Amino acid sequence: MKRIGFIGLGIMGVPMVRNLCKAGMDVTIIDNGHGNQKAIAELKQQGVHTALTGRETARNQDVVITMLPSGRIVKDVLTGPDGVLAGIRPGTVLIDSSSVAPAESQEFAALAQKAGCPFLDAPVSGGEPGAIAGTLAFMIGGDEMVAEGVRDVFLAMGSSAVVTGPNGAGSVTKLCNQIMCFINIAAVSEALVLAQKAGADPKKVYEAVRGGLAGSAILEQKAARIYGRDFAPGGFLESQMKDINHVMETAQELDVPLLLAPIVQQITQSLMQEGRGREDNSCMVTFYEKLAGITVQTKE
Repeated sequence: MKRIGFIGLGIMGVPMVRNLCKAGMDVTIIDNGHGNQKAIAELKQQGVHTALTGRETARNQDVVITMLPSGRIVKDVLTGPDGVLAGIRPGTVLIDSSSVAPAESQEFAALAQKAGCPFLDAPVSGGEPGAIAGTLAFMIGGDEMVAEGVRDVFLAMGSSAVVTGPNGAGSVTKLCNQIMCFINIAAVSEALVLAQKAGADPKKVYEAVRGGLAGSAILEQKAARIYGRDFAPGGFLESQMKDINHVMETAQELDVPLLLAPIVQQITQSLMQEGRGREDNSCMVTFYEKLAGITVQTKE
């Protein structure tokens, strides 16, 4: 039984911890009186241990996992006076599954190395549904032997875990994933707005195309949200803003021309200015709706 410290109980983190417990892992989380108290109480009932700080959470663990909103927060959690690196023992595998810039992952790897700990950047794809179902795809940067040693941890939360290169490569892979996802959401939005304006029922259009080449995980997750007007967060738009900014920064550093990603960045920025940051990123459709003067909605 592996002992795991897990930090980050958000939309993704809570179901990830549940699945670690189901797999028989011994999990410790932070409970300092803040955060999602309802989820913490539920996890305690599943046998999860609690600690007051990152330092305590990391103590005597085999693996420590962080799943946090930004690189800045990850660094604070790692390096603060009561942070993870103040309590971690040499040899503990440190895994960051947050969506951060590749340069940040490389910085975290260097910090972990100084503490005598192997580091894996291992962001995920699959969203909240994948986290709940335990079917996340882990994109890993780091040593393959280290990753193989914790494969059971990854597969307790996901259905695949692929090492794509050295530290930082996992985060690069996540940015590539996000380019494809965000552009696909924009494409689904465009298509359903066109269908609505032309008089077709968007739900029927979805049902007609889902079995063909246009079918995708994005279509399955986002179409019903769009025509059902359900923008409750499964993936925050503000997280999309962070990720698409990382995409553009990384592309600029590498001198790689991107044509579609900048359009998604502009759409996302426009919606952020409308205060939609805490909505699901399927709310991208509202940008197109405003331009077309219609609202996508099924007739059923």
